[in-house]
Amino acid sequence: MKSGTKDQAEGTFHKVRGKLKEIAGKLGMNSRLEAEGKDEKIGGKVQEKIGQVKKVLGK
Repeated sequence: MKSGTKDQAEGTFHKVRGKLKEIAGKLGMNSRLEAEGKDEKIGGKVQEKIGQVKKVLGK
């Protein structure tokens, strides 16, 4: 798998996982888990964008 595609796939995975943690934190009233989910979701978005840029540049 090319680097850009791999970054996009991993980014999407982290976005979904972060969203699930965020929801679980809200439901369980666990602010730490909610914050951790938000951080992971943002990190996933960044990684996904990096993958898109790599695809455009052909890396």
